[in-house]
Amino acid sequence: MIVETMNQEQNIKYLTSLLRNQEYTKLIHELRHDHEVDVALFMETLPDDETAFVFRMLPKEMSAEVFAHLESETQLRVVEAFSDEETTSMLNELFIDDAVDFIEEMPANMVNRILRLVSPAKRQLINRYLQYHEDSAGSIMTAEYTRLKKDMTVAEAIAHLRAVGEDRETIYTLYVTDEQRRLEGVTSIRALLLAKDEERIEQIMQHDVISATTDTDREEVAKLIQRYDFLSIPIVDQENRLVGIVTVDDAVDVLQDETTEDFRKMAAISPSEKPYLKTSFLELGKQRITWLLILMVSGMVNGIILQKNEAAWTTMPLLVSFIPMLTDTGGNVGSQSSTLMIRGMTLGEIKISDFFKVVMKESATSILIGAVLGVFSFLRVMIFDKDIIAATILALAMFVTIVMAAVIGGILPLIAEKLKLDPALMAAPLITTIVDAAALGIYFAIAAGLMSLV
Repeated sequence: MIVETMNQEQNIKYLTSLLRNQEYTKLIHELRHDHEVDVALFMETLPDDETAFVFRMLPKEMSAEVFAHLESETQLRVVEAFSDEETTSMLNELFIDDAVDFIEEMPANMVNRILRLVSPAKRQLINRYLQYHEDSAGSIMTAEYTRLKKDMTVAEAIAHLRAVGEDRETIYTLYVTDEQRRLEGVTSIRALLLAKDEERIEQIMQHDVISATTDTDREEVAKLIQRYDFLSIPIVDQENRLVGIVTVDDAVDVLQDETTEDFRKMAAISPSEKPYLKTSFLELGKQRITWLLILMVSGMVNGIILQKNEAAWTTMPLLVSFIPMLTDTGGNVGSQSSTLMIRGMTLGEIKISDFFKVVMKESATSILIGAVLGVFSFLRVMIFDKDIIAATILALAMFVTIVMAAVIGGILPLIAEKLKLDPALMAAPLITTIVDAAALGIYFAIAAGLMSLV
């Protein structure tokens, strides 16, 4: 396979050269032996008029998988170029969760066309899935799972699996239900193959099943799969009836989306589903400007503090030169604490009930850090400026600022969680802005106090 000897970029260049040189026989051969994800990446680089052309070269059994990995804009281009017959054939090959994901991104006129082309049974299933909240387990589950009955023998179960397995998204985990589809147990293909033919499914299945409901947050479902190393997890309704499963590949996509969203929020950028290079500069500007305006207005507090303490820094101009070092250090400490808290909360290691534990731990840690940096600041001023008053002011301000920044950075994400806000909002930009203002207030309060004593 080409990808084994070439990196991704070289592979795309190679396939493009075959297309440009009209070496279609060789191109079809290479496409059929490439992985579906790599074929999708190649198609993303093609102009509009060539996308559907290349897609038609793919074998039927491969085309649906490639289509599922395309960006929504590319999917739209393909379907717009397809006849109704071609679209119907491709949609019939798509797993239900991939079909729903595709439809959710399409304009209304295209959705109407697609729903008209699919079978009544699949249309009913798609409509049901579309009713689930976009952040729920129901929105990412698939109905293509393997269901067994507990009174089946192992031989009967294997025969059933051979009959229906090709149309299932996964066959590694098998679910046992009663006549009303109530979930009773779970077993694996491994357990099935290692058991004797005459054994009953009830004898080899696990009765304690970890499951989620259709309205469970999709991120919680992904974390369950991650925690227990599942390949899939059953999704049940309020009456414990099995309605679908969420597979590990969908869980990975969810965790990636949630991580990306958190990173953007931590950088004070509005969430977006579009890749960076496919986002216009106007959209990028809109995503950034709101938070920047809020932070800029918040930053004006620093100017007010400087104005109100003009007497202190005009009396001792040396104090002004230490402001950047003090605020930067405080901001860095606050960012470190908030990042640790946000990560711990995301992984479920830290909960709101740990509030006082966090305060105590951050206080103890910051006292140690503050003492070391405070002494360093004192020695720095004494060595280079030989001013004991300025050295004392800076050392005390550094110590108090670090303790304050660490505690604020540690508790703000927890407070956000308590207020039903995303803890990722309490990240570097916001923490830095808050800590900067507080650090300046502390600095000049200590300066005014010490200068009044001398």
